[in-house]
Amino acid sequence: MKRNQLILTVILFFSLMSVALAKTQLTYQETRVPMAEAGAKGLEALFVWPNDSTPHPVVLISHGAPRDYSKRPDMSAIASLPVAMEFARRGFAVAVVMRRGYGTSGGECVESLSGCASPNYLHSAMAASKDLHAVVAYLKTLPQFDVNKIIAVGVSAGGFSTVAFTADNPPPGLVAAISFAGGRGSKASDTVCQENQLIDAFGTLGKTSRVPMLWVYSENDHFFNPVLAKHLYDAFTKSGGHATLKMVAPYKEEGHFLFSTAGISVWTPLVDDFLKSQNLVMLDELLPLPTGDLKVPATLSAQGKEDFASYSKSAPHKAFAMSQDGAYGWRTGQRSIAEAKKGALGYCQEHANEACHVIALDNAMVAE
Repeated sequence: MKRNQLILTVILFFSLMSVALAKTQLTYQETRVPMAEAGAKGLEALFVWPNDSTPHPVVLISHGAPRDYSKRPDMSAIASLPVAMEFARRGFAVAVVMRRGYGTSGGECVESLSGCASPNYLHSAMAASKDLHAVVAYLKTLPQFDVNKIIAVGVSAGGFSTVAFTADNPPPGLVAAISFAGGRGSKASDTVCQENQLIDAFGTLGKTSRVPMLWVYSENDHFFNPVLAKHLYDAFTKSGGHATLKMVAPYKEEGHFLFSTAGISVWTPLVDDFLKSQNLVMLDELLPLPTGDLKVPATLSAQGKEDFASYSKSAPHKAFAMSQDGAYGWRTGQRSIAEAKKGALGYCQEHANEACHVIALDNAMVAE
């Protein structure tokens, strides 16, 4: 089979994996995005959109990068489903795409910094931007995406990639961008590889970026702390970049993880204000989120009930297991239900004196 035919076969197979979310107007699809440099696998992706048979403006979400590079294959697009839904219910068609070398995406990871002693930040940024350009080129072929109006959104290394995307010959439809905790090169708490070189890289990107941006950092971000964030912002804007910096109150134990499912109530008002300022509000009322038949088990502890509530809001593929003696375990955002069940049961059994059983799969209660 020829290479292009194999890519097409993969795309067609995963295109069948769409799920209409019951009792909502939203649909999601686990799929692949073709990119020559990613080989036959293409790029792992998740699409979420309002299911009303009309094209919608695009939100393109870019993920971060783990400090431990060996964790890259463990990442998944489906883990971002709750975050993606927040944009979809605001009237956008959302694409979450794992860049080369992350998750199950093909190709080698070309974003490496070439060592902490002399990191090549601009090379990393432009390599990531190339993947985002490939995604937009593919979205042009899909009826639910209107690429004449695109908002790029990224977190951490994905925020840095998003800034680069606004500076690297951006597509004509890129009208706004949002960077949450954007940066690169954090190797330990409050330690960044050659941070002056990172600041210089942001300054270079500011010379050609003209897309209005929102930058959000937390006061207790220990990857890119407020002092560094201000230096990045100053370098970017003084060289010509357009951005508004929002420094928010400390978020839980680590502010770097604000842009997450757990942080939705904190970051969505910031997004809504920015969308309004850019005349990008698509709907007068938010579309409803999906509902399930999950019921909090009465025998769970207070902490267990809190964790079960978090589970209910988390991404598929997921499972929750518990034992008669009150032990429990859960896994979310896994690659399959089988992996979720295995992980939940394993963690539960580590803390149980009796056998653990799965009580919930995705958003449904089960009896096993």
